[in-house]
Amino acid sequence: MIPTMSEKETAYIREVNTDFEVASLHEDFAQEPPVARRLAAQLKFLLAGICFGVILIKGEVISWFRIQEMFRLQSFHMYGVIGSAVVVGMVSVWILKKGSFKTIYGMPIQLHTRAFNRGQVYGGLLFGFGWALTGACPGPLYAQIGAGTTVFIVPLLSALAGTWVYGLLSRRLPH
Repeated sequence: MIPTMSEKETAYIREVNTDFEVASLHEDFAQEPPVARRLAAQLKFLLAGICFGVILIKGEVISWFRIQEMFRLQSFHMYGVIGSAVVVGMVSVWILKKGSFKTIYGMPIQLHTRAFNRGQVYGGLLFGFGWALTGACPGPLYAQIGAGTTVFIVPLLSALAGTWVYGLLSRRLPH
């Protein structure tokens, strides 16, 4: 039996999930693939994540020293990596827009345009300051910890706390 949601719950989910355009959670649940296919997909994502972590470590992208060099404008290394990621992201989005791709649940992928929001500037500045101060951004934190640099547990916990605080205050922040 698929659980049903009230109008209030559905409206809340639509409001909370504005970044992902989720209609409702129970619709996704009803279209889930069999357990074996789900586990196979999750295993692929786990292996891709491990490979990505190894690439971050070998490319010195998680190096505190490399990040500090970037913010001191002493090296092109990180700018080259970030620039390459931007180009790959642009090409990937272009391919997604041109093709008719589906999620692992068989639902079509839809990309929606978003209006500019001044909160994006504030968030970007806050993110950049945190990155410059700690020498870590959220993606490589796990690779840094996995590589044995356990001091990065503090920025990880701080990022989680910041996400939690944002969740509490998001409705009161400027739009």
